[in-house]
Amino acid sequence: MTRHSGILLHPTSLPGPYGIGDLGPEAYRFLDFLSAARQSLWQVLPLGPTGYADSPYQSYSAFAGNHLLISPDRLATEGLLQAEELEAARGLPEGEVDYDAANRKKLQLLRLAHARFGGGPDYERFREEHASWLPDYAFFMALKDSQAAPVWWGWPSELRDRAPQALAAAQEALREEITLHEWMQYEFYRQWGALRHQAQARGVRVVGDLPIFVAHNSADVWAHPELYHLDAEGQPTVVAGVPPDYFSATGQRWGNPLYRWDVMERDGYGWWVERLRGALALYDIVRIDHFRGFEAYWEVPAQEETAMNGRWVPGPGPKLFETLRAALGELPIIAEDLGVITKEVEALRDDFGLPGMKVLHFAFSDPSNQYLPHNYLPNCIVYTGTHDNDTTQGWLASLSEKEKRFARSYLDLADEDVSWPLIRLALSSVAEMCVVPLQDLLGLGSEARMNTPGTTAGNWRWRLPPSLLTPVVAQHLRGLTETYGRTRPVS
Repeated sequence: MTRHSGILLHPTSLPGPYGIGDLGPEAYRFLDFLSAARQSLWQVLPLGPTGYADSPYQSYSAFAGNHLLISPDRLATEGLLQAEELEAARGLPEGEVDYDAANRKKLQLLRLAHARFGGGPDYERFREEHASWLPDYAFFMALKDSQAAPVWWGWPSELRDRAPQALAAAQEALREEITLHEWMQYEFYRQWGALRHQAQARGVRVVGDLPIFVAHNSADVWAHPELYHLDAEGQPTVVAGVPPDYFSATGQRWGNPLYRWDVMERDGYGWWVERLRGALALYDIVRIDHFRGFEAYWEVPAQEETAMNGRWVPGPGPKLFETLRAALGELPIIAEDLGVITKEVEALRDDFGLPGMKVLHFAFSDPSNQYLPHNYLPNCIVYTGTHDNDTTQGWLASLSEKEKRFARSYLDLADEDVSWPLIRLALSSVAEMCVVPLQDLLGLGSEARMNTPGTTAGNWRWRLPPSLLTPVVAQHLRGLTETYGRTRPVS
């Protein structure tokens, strides 16, 4: 059995002078840190352009990359930007991501760089290879910026409904903006590809993240409305969510449009084949969020304000995964199987040999808890917490007294410094993969939390203070990693 470990860090959280982390020098320094710590996994959140509330799980495209991750410094090395232009864009606060300011500054630089770009065979090859989604995405983004309404179902009906004559006229009028968005995708894919190549050279595999559903306000839904349950005006008739449970008396109404799985099946699940093919071109391993929705999903009538009055509807089940495996080979997928999972969901996961997730923050209720390491089987991936959890230091403070006593006993804790004991517990488990959020590695508190589910303000903004990623931290992690057999020791 091969054992691996790594770190969860979204690129937006990297340091840097442009208001948001990107794929430039700090990303390569992070790879150096992973290498020094003998880590073999780097997990990221979805890399798409962020929409509502700056969430990477509400993207304008299931295929595109976020132009805010493009590194101005690397554009300068390509001769597309000048040193004085970089200097004028620097100086944004580095304590947290400022999406609006970063977007303004970076778009100025990207427009300058695009104006100097001369094209070439690599660019034309990129456009050809991504022709299944790139033209629709670039057109969608250019249209979105040109319309008074920020959502496509609020556009004039001839654009909303993709009337050919109206589309042709708009394409002609927006040609320059469309080519800008196509070029930004080219640069994102180039820079990400170079970074991933360097990760592979260091023995690091990238774990990506694929939300099961797509955002309503996305190029995917606008360009292919026939694949979703929509009415004549582009509004969903039913939406995604989860039913009431211990954590929410009214459930969660996510609002994503639901797939017409019958239509997708008649097309041989072509959209899903292309989506996963695209993800595997970006990542080595893909975590699929809300995996249980493939077995059955919670369907909520769109007019409902909560998720209480929904119903379970069968998903595509094994037919989809058989199709994906036939088209793409063995599936390097992690099934996000958190929450209340049925035997049918477990069977779908296990029949295709997919590892599930274990989160230690959910573990300390009683000895039979499935998230406690003594109850694991090896084919899983263990986390201290995820991007949706508080940091481990913040988590400990939030536990009930009963849970605290059990956690202290299980971990043999002598003080309040719980981060490294929990990391040690994860690394020592039989789980084949172990991933630790960087915030836990650094022992940070709730101020460093990435996301609080059910809220929109202040999420996705945490950034790494560059002084904290020290050789001492790397050496400590390396020692534990080698102790628990998650990498071959360096001679």
